[in-house]
Amino acid sequence: MTEFKKEIETRISDMMENKPLNDLAMSFLQATTQPKYSYNFHWQDRPIIQYPQDIVAMQELIWSVKPDLIIETGIAHGGSLIFSASMLALLDMCEAIEGGTTLDPAKSARKVLGIDIDIRAHNRTAILEHPMASRIEMIEGSSVDPDIFAKVKEASEGYQRVLVCLDSNHTHDHVRSELELYAPLTSVGSYCVVFDTLIEDMPADEYPDRSWGPGNNPKTAVWDYLETHPEFEIDKSIPAKLLVTVAHDGFLKRVR
Repeated sequence: MTEFKKEIETRISDMMENKPLNDLAMSFLQATTQPKYSYNFHWQDRPIIQYPQDIVAMQELIWSVKPDLIIETGIAHGGSLIFSASMLALLDMCEAIEGGTTLDPAKSARKVLGIDIDIRAHNRTAILEHPMASRIEMIEGSSVDPDIFAKVKEASEGYQRVLVCLDSNHTHDHVRSELELYAPLTSVGSYCVVFDTLIEDMPADEYPDRSWGPGNNPKTAVWDYLETHPEFEIDKSIPAKLLVTVAHDGFLKRVR
């Protein structure tokens, strides 16, 4: 396995330098935005609204970091919450098997905390009725509201390995504020993943009905945040490996 992983690193390095291949991947992303390609997928029967490649990337990150808390801004239909909760359940199961113990889901401390300004009743019901619901906590309100963040901060106390995912309002100012609040909750060695940085690389008229676009989006917020926060570094190997991802420059690893 070690040799195989070394081969992966070599391939990723080669792919980074392969401009025609990267141009093809970007063309695919641009061509699939308007048809809403990412809306075609479910995780355990809940719409997840992510590209399959990004779902795989998050699986790899969660397995590597082994977080006991995942914080997500933006809930929508709840597919991402269900995905994260199911990954935490798998971590518990594997650790129980390795330790020769019996898995008791009721005693697991691992959880997912989701924040959304508007958790629609039918989505909340579907999430709460899902088998993974016991691992999920939801907070309704703006992720950058001081009172809401105070609840998040309180709920996150005592957790040692925290992974953060930002996927709510995609304007520069909102994501920049989220980064200031939520990125520090990320544990060293873990990641703060900022989704939809792809907006910076899309045509200027791609989102005529939205308040974000090139020059005003999650990627510009990431660039601005990193100017004064050297404790985070962009892990460029992940999007290089995926080729198709909405999070170019969005996989931020906390290194100190």
